[in-house]
Amino acid sequence: MNVSNLPLIAIVVPCYNEEAAFPFCLNSLMEVVEKLQRSNKIRQGSHLLFVDDGSLDNTWQLISSAAANNKGVHGLKLSRNFGHQAALLAGLSHADADVVISIDADLQDDTNCIELMIDCYLKGNDVVYGVRSRRDTDSWFKRTSATLFYRVMAAMGVEQIHDHADFRLLSRRALKALLSLKEKNIYLRGMVPLIGFHSAKVFYSRAERIAGDTHYPLAKMISLAVRGITSSSIYPLRIIFHTGFIICLLSAVMIIYTLYQKISGHTVAGWASISLAILFFGGVQLLCLGVVGEYIGKIYTEVKNRPLFFIENEINAGSVSNTDATAQAVSATPMTYDTSKKTGK
Repeated sequence: MNVSNLPLIAIVVPCYNEEAAFPFCLNSLMEVVEKLQRSNKIRQGSHLLFVDDGSLDNTWQLISSAAANNKGVHGLKLSRNFGHQAALLAGLSHADADVVISIDADLQDDTNCIELMIDCYLKGNDVVYGVRSRRDTDSWFKRTSATLFYRVMAAMGVEQIHDHADFRLLSRRALKALLSLKEKNIYLRGMVPLIGFHSAKVFYSRAERIAGDTHYPLAKMISLAVRGITSSSIYPLRIIFHTGFIICLLSAVMIIYTLYQKISGHTVAGWASISLAILFFGGVQLLCLGVVGEYIGKIYTEVKNRPLFFIENEINAGSVSNTDATAQAVSATPMTYDTSKKTGK
């Protein structure tokens, strides 16, 4: 392939309190980039983009130091912690490359798959998903909860790739399409399949976290599931409708039965049946109100139209040349505001 036709790639890495894992992540990803450049699969100038999501440790200082010593390392610092999905979207919206690959800093995703992703891209695929084929390093609880997570999401009508998190490749046009989506309640695992385009999968075994502690305990997994379901599917609302319809039918039957017993003189005074009925219907009503409230909350967030993140600092990151994609992303979701001058060269 002609050198001028080689793809320029950017690897986006969201980071939150990754001081312990950062050196390993940096070395591993730089080795991959240099190997791909030597084998003439990617263009010189391909780089890493680390996004500091308001870390409380020395993560940003490590990113700054690495960027000062290597122009192939770019840094983006958010003004505070906005969450993994917002940080990832910040990196994607600032990546100026033909191919953008996202991966977490804990190196549980296999960096060797990046070359396979590039091969799939060169064969004409715009989206390549990294899919976990084995999770032997996870605890039984983690494996079970993850399996339950994907089954619940599928049952609720959320379209996503099973055992795929946020390790993926996007071509420039696929990224442009993704950034044109308008919602504020982002769930990238469910949004990427919506854009279509030719896609492929690469499979790998999930490794242990290279260093540090997990940032996705059970509470965050549940929160992610709720966000994914309510931002990608109206199935829970349909469940409420069907539940209400069934309860109405049962209530009509019970009313007829009660009237019959009253007319026949077979009724017995008591509080148990009344209490059970009140508790049952009260519980159902509160549950339904909670689900409806969750959707109303999502509407409230969308209507406010607030930016998803604010940029405090950038290092080595030039202005994005893909003006069409940037214009669409900013006009659809005004996500980025610089609060300080760039310090890059």
